[in-house]
Amino acid sequence: MTREKIHIIDDDRRLCRLLGRYLEHGGYDVTFATSGDDISQRVLDSSISLILLDVMLPGKDGLTLAREVRELSNIPIIFLTAKADISDKITGLKIGGDDYITKPFEEKELLARIESVIRRAKLDNYDHGNKSQASFAGWTLDMVSQTLCSPEGEQVDLTSSEYRLLSALVTRPNVAISRDEILQMISGREWSPLDRSADMAIAKLRKKIERNPKKPSLIRTIRNKGYQLTAAVKYYNNAH
Repeated sequence: MTREKIHIIDDDRRLCRLLGRYLEHGGYDVTFATSGDDISQRVLDSSISLILLDVMLPGKDGLTLAREVRELSNIPIIFLTAKADISDKITGLKIGGDDYITKPFEEKELLARIESVIRRAKLDNYDHGNKSQASFAGWTLDMVSQTLCSPEGEQVDLTSSEYRLLSALVTRPNVAISRDEILQMISGREWSPLDRSADMAIAKLRKKIERNPKKPSLIRTIRNKGYQLTAAVKYYNNAH
C-alpha cells in the first residue's frame, strides 16, 4: 500500500528531523526543506499528500509560499508556526490553508489533524464525480456535454479521445498520467517505448489549450512518468 507523503517546510532542522521520525512512525513518507525556494518544482514533480508549512522562513515567508502553491495545486496545507495572533490565523486560512497549528504543539494532535485534513481532501476528490463542470486556468470543461470553453468564452472543438484525455487530466490535477494509461484511454492498447501515439495525443491537446504549445505551462511532461495538468481545478454543477 502506498504511503501518503508529507513535505515539511521549516527552517528549524532539528524540528524537521523530529517531526520526520514521528510522522514516519505514524505511517507517512516525509521530505523536508528549510526554505520554499523549490516549492513549485516540489509541487509539480512529487505526489505530495500534504504540506506542513512554517510562516516565518528565510526569503519568502510561508504565506507567500501558500499563495504560490494554491496557484498550482489543491494540495492540503497545514500551517505549523509560532505566530499565534488571530489575524495571522485568519490570513493563513483565507489564502488557502486547510488548518493552522501553533507551536508548541502536541504530536498526537498534529497527527490527528493531518489525518483529518488528508481524509477531507480525499472526500473532496471523490465528490468530483458528482460535479458536471471543471474550471482550470480560465478554461471550463463541461463533463455532461463534453465541451470545452476557452478563457475568452469561445467553444473549442474536442474529439472524443481528446475529451477523454483532458477529462482524465482535469480530474487528477498534479498527478502524472502514464503513457500506457493514455494509450489505453485513446485506443485501448498497451504502450511500448517505440510508440509515440500518447505523445502525439498530448501534443494535439496542447495545441488547443496552451498559449505556446512549444513551451507548455498547463500540461507538463514528467520525466519517466507521463503527463500532468499543473493548474488548480475547481469543480461545480451547472445549476450553480
